[in-house]
Amino acid sequence: MNVLEEEQTAFEIGVVVPKRNVKAEEDEEACDCVEFLVNEFRKVGLVVERVPGVVDEFIKLAAPLETLGRAAAELQIKKRTQIGMDLQFEWEEVDAFVRQPDGSLFSWCERFRCYRHLIYGIMNKRKSAVTLRFDGKEFYWEVGEHLLKKLESQRIVKEVFPLHDEVKRKKLLHTWALHWWDFTSQPIDEIYSYFGTKIAIYFAFLGMYTRWLLFPATFGLILQIFDFGSLQLLVLPLFFISITLWAIMFPQFWKRKNVALLARWHISYPIKTDLGNRQLGLAWSSPQSSVELMKKWGTDKTKEKEMFQRIEWFGRLMRFRNDAIIIVSIICLQLPFELAYAHLYEVIESDIVKFGLTTVYLFAIQFFTQLGGKISVKLIKYENNENTEKRADSLVYKVFGLYFMQSYIGIFYHALLHRNFLTLRTVLIQRLLVSEVLENLVENTLPYLKYSYKKFRVRSKKKREKGSSAGKIQFTSRVEKEYLKPSYSASIGVELEDGLFDDFLELALQFGMIMMFACALPPAFAFAALNNITEIRTDALKLLVMHKRPIPRVSTTIGAWSNIFQFLVVTSICTNCALLVWLYDQEGKWKIEPGLAAILVMEHVLLLIKFGFSRFVPEEPAWVRANRVKKATEAENMCSKQLLRNISGGERAVGASAVKKTE
Repeated sequence: MNVLEEEQTAFEIGVVVPKRNVKAEEDEEACDCVEFLVNEFRKVGLVVERVPGVVDEFIKLAAPLETLGRAAAELQIKKRTQIGMDLQFEWEEVDAFVRQPDGSLFSWCERFRCYRHLIYGIMNKRKSAVTLRFDGKEFYWEVGEHLLKKLESQRIVKEVFPLHDEVKRKKLLHTWALHWWDFTSQPIDEIYSYFGTKIAIYFAFLGMYTRWLLFPATFGLILQIFDFGSLQLLVLPLFFISITLWAIMFPQFWKRKNVALLARWHISYPIKTDLGNRQLGLAWSSPQSSVELMKKWGTDKTKEKEMFQRIEWFGRLMRFRNDAIIIVSIICLQLPFELAYAHLYEVIESDIVKFGLTTVYLFAIQFFTQLGGKISVKLIKYENNENTEKRADSLVYKVFGLYFMQSYIGIFYHALLHRNFLTLRTVLIQRLLVSEVLENLVENTLPYLKYSYKKFRVRSKKKREKGSSAGKIQFTSRVEKEYLKPSYSASIGVELEDGLFDDFLELALQFGMIMMFACALPPAFAFAALNNITEIRTDALKLLVMHKRPIPRVSTTIGAWSNIFQFLVVTSICTNCALLVWLYDQEGKWKIEPGLAAILVMEHVLLLIKFGFSRFVPEEPAWVRANRVKKATEAENMCSKQLLRNISGGERAVGASAVKKTE
């Protein structure tokens, strides 16, 4: 093995413990659980630094490269090798594995897994329990018990959270968050190395979506600024066809970009654990899985087939039941409420009363959404989903149904029932301005307010301990400031989703708003493009400055949001065709019969193009496919040669032993 260049060790994990209130005696110091925990961290190879805070104490952890390598080998993490195959990591063969785009051996997702394995894997392997004390409290660390879990249950360890790497964070601030000159340019490789795959894919999607918006934004502004006279009625269908083709192409070309990014980061699409094996507590990736299956089920293929079918259909029925509950709830509870608001908004003439009605409506829909999110999370627990990513996708579908209803039903009411285009344009402008501007204001102001409130509470607690004579309390340690910052969490809860849920939701609702009513308000694309240019930088600032460093999530695509965007494209074809029918009918330029027939033909043609375009443009770029095939061929040849050497070597050994016996 070649000697590796030593990578710079940075503190990446923080552990929060309370300060001692009682002065410890000498015999208690030997059994002090915090000191004991620090020693255990050092024993597993971690670099430890203790930092006193205002109220709490902080333990900063870093791991040398060899410590991470040993942990990765124990976890059997699979990494890309020089021959293109993904093999289980071995520290002794470290030179055989491909490094990350930034030159590091492990990605942030892999390092975080190794950290959790190291700090949560500390177990009492002694022959008897260990007595630990803290602030006069005594408890026992039993044999076979994990130390950190024990301290968390005793509320001695308050939180374990990732720390920002100041060198990399400041570099990203200058090259990404504060880099306004190139509107959509982003250092995606650096974002991936620092935040992990899921967040990097989100920003790659946001950047590509924003760049693609420049075409319909320019077209929409031309329609708004210039008067085409008698050609106006021909230009509007041309605009509709153009943006529909644009929307059809965008998701497919995004999939190609997504695959190219994964190839650049040496990430393969993960092979999901089979549902039947998961129920048996096994995985196909295990070399013993087939043997265990044979032992468990014998050679009864009929019984095995029935088991898999039962698990498959039971899971589908559970998902169907839960989806039906959500759909019926939306139709019976939310739909009448949304239609009542839309009708009252239409008939009320006073602007002041309309403003008050909208205020009440906004508070009410927040209640509906939170309630629906909680119900969805509970329902998903009873679904037979394969993994956490599938459960998160199921939650996204259910909660987006609630948001879809509350965001668009009022606009559908004005567009399809009243056919009042003046009111429709007014509502669209209000929704876009209020929802986008207010959302950006809230999502960037609320974290700062939470951070300020936490600092105020800590200062108040410290002043009560010291008395009123205490002066102004300063927070000097950076790790304490990071601890007080809010987590990057979702508005619907933290069980299955993080803050990316709200960011993707904002993009999906915006996309639906500008696409489904494009013929009514063409300049909306320009506003969306301008908003997304700002969104790239504000979201970057939010992650780098206002929140704790997010826990990395392993995901290779945007998940359920891809299907949601596809659904919005199909819906927009239908709604815009309906808008064109009623628009031409109101203008009186042609009869409704031929106009309706022409628009219906156009609708069917666009839907046909939508469903056929995915077959025309492959998801995997040719260079990625060629590289994958080349690597697979090289790996196959190398494995074949090694296998032949082993076989021939074994035969020679057997022949030599036979000759010796003959002699």
